[in-house]
Amino acid sequence: MLQLWHCNDARSFRALWSLEELRLPYALKMLPFPPRMFEKSYLAENPLGTIPLLIDGATRMTESAAIPHYLSCVHGDGSLARMPGDAEYGDYLNWLHHGEATLTFPQTIFLRYAMLEPEERRQPEVAADYRKWFLARLRLAESILSDGRETLLPGGFSNADISVGYALQLAIGLGMRDDLPPACLAYFNGLKTRDGYQRARAAQRTAQDEAGLTPIL
Repeated sequence: MLQLWHCNDARSFRALWSLEELRLPYALKMLPFPPRMFEKSYLAENPLGTIPLLIDGATRMTESAAIPHYLSCVHGDGSLARMPGDAEYGDYLNWLHHGEATLTFPQTIFLRYAMLEPEERRQPEVAADYRKWFLARLRLAESILSDGRETLLPGGFSNADISVGYALQLAIGLGMRDDLPPACLAYFNGLKTRDGYQRARAAQRTAQDEAGLTPIL
């Protein structure tokens, strides 16, 4: 069975959301955040101490944007992905990586220096700069979504939406809801009504409660 190591509302939520969209059986292992500090035994599974970690037999994956694509191609008959030869393939890959490399990266810096570091090590000016950086990087998505479309690709929902949608979810968790541009916010409000998204949220809550963990966001 597929195994996913996950922290509440962390970027591993992309993998969890994908598993639920594809209705794949999996075992969910909840960890405190950040696991490299609070669950040292996890380092035996992933020496980086980061999440997600997906295990599928001999395959071990730690990149949150790559895992949904892998699941779609290996276990989902290509559902939620786009393949070479598809007119949307280039845009699909671009948005898939845009969600992580362009959008989530500045959010993690903000999270660290605004919330996670001890009080004496926090840097409000650095956090504020990365908050602005993230919001500025939403311009591309806002321009695409301003026509009211419900998905990034004209062909419908895909892993690209999981990737970018998670970045918007994280922004809201970090207190940026009122700063999100209107089309991006409307887009995310639509995504979170999906059955797969709702199932992922429910699975996360159940596993969090069973593990006795307290979410940080």
